[in-house]
Amino acid sequence: MKIKQFLISLLFVLFTLTSMSQAAGHPAPAEQSTEESTYQPKSVAELAGSFWETTGINAIWNTDDGEMTSEPGGAEYERAMTAFESSVGRIIMIIIVFVLFYLAIAKNFEPLLLIPIAFGGLLANIPLANMGGEHGMLGIIYNMGIANEFFPLLIFMGVGAMTDFGPLLANPKTAILGGAAQFGIFGSLIGAVVLGFDLQSASAISIIGGADGPTSIFIANRLAPELLGAIAVAAYSYMALVPVIQPPIMRALTTKEERQIKMGVQRKVHRLEKLVFPVVVIVLAMLILPESAPLIGAFAFGNFAKESGVVDRLSDTMQNSLINIVTIFLGLGVGSKLAADKFLVLETMGIMVIGLIAFSAGTATGVIMAKIMNKFSKEPINPLIGAAGVSAVPMSARVVSKVGSEEKPGNVLLMHAMGPNVAGVIGSAVAAGVLLSIFK
Repeated sequence: MKIKQFLISLLFVLFTLTSMSQAAGHPAPAEQSTEESTYQPKSVAELAGSFWETTGINAIWNTDDGEMTSEPGGAEYERAMTAFESSVGRIIMIIIVFVLFYLAIAKNFEPLLLIPIAFGGLLANIPLANMGGEHGMLGIIYNMGIANEFFPLLIFMGVGAMTDFGPLLANPKTAILGGAAQFGIFGSLIGAVVLGFDLQSASAISIIGGADGPTSIFIANRLAPELLGAIAVAAYSYMALVPVIQPPIMRALTTKEERQIKMGVQRKVHRLEKLVFPVVVIVLAMLILPESAPLIGAFAFGNFAKESGVVDRLSDTMQNSLINIVTIFLGLGVGSKLAADKFLVLETMGIMVIGLIAFSAGTATGVIMAKIMNKFSKEPINPLIGAAGVSAVPMSARVVSKVGSEEKPGNVLLMHAMGPNVAGVIGSAVAAGVLLSIFK
């Protein structure tokens, strides 16, 4: 018994000595932390200086402060901002943002798009906040739905739920106008190659010509991820500025008499036709162009849910809550690319120029095709509806209706313009599928 007590006592002594030895060789972490975090007193002047260094005024004024760009991909993609980007460039972009606010609020130019995009641009140009970085608000939004193509598919789902294929089914020949307006896509493809972009990047840029923001993001993420930001900004900028860009082109290519043409009443489309149409579209995509299936599938699902008449709650959610929420996120995410270091560069400006020319060309070819059809059609066709062949739905159709009513009060062209407009949505998705198939 005594031997047992002796051994226990000996082990206890050895354990105590070992612990004391380790404690003497390695000070406690808590003590280290206390010593390292000792407050260093500062004078009032030093405190004021520290505050000044963190102000946006200093960041804009002091171009040598080493401020880094904000990249949603993470720190490995960041670089030091140039003197122009951190000062004058920021001021220029903030002015552009306020111009967009003016167009959205005072002129009512697609405020649902312009206000989120412009506000995202304002946030992206705030110095030192790193809003567009991997852990910033705009960077998180960009990564969660734009960089992975998720938001465009949700937008297509909502657009499908809001779309009525009745005007297209009532007058199927208007689908030709939707196809003609896609000339802008292939025109911009050639233009991008001429400016020095490789064929794959040019293909990603070309979808801007259809004024289709979701499809532009979808194809850019597949073919040219490095150009995704610039392409998204260009596509959504021109979608929002449809009321500015299209009317002058429409008036330049038509006579007053042509703009005053009144089209006849459309036939009533049977409910079964509307129900079968989205299924036929998705089956054709499955058999001929599977690469377009994600976009066309989301679009067809939204429309089928609406036309089925038995899932009104789901259809209503897609038409309202879902598309509204996604539009907010998508606008802010796209707006993050209005930062001076991303927008005021030759590459982005070149894409903007290509997009403007291509969108204008798509509008022009649609109007010209409608003029030709009017010459050979038994029923009168107002050439203005050809401008709605671009896939900016329903903005282009509303612009056509507005211009038509200005020329002849009481001349309602909205439903006639919706035919080529929805055909243009399908056309741009098909064009994207063709380009993706070529480069697979």
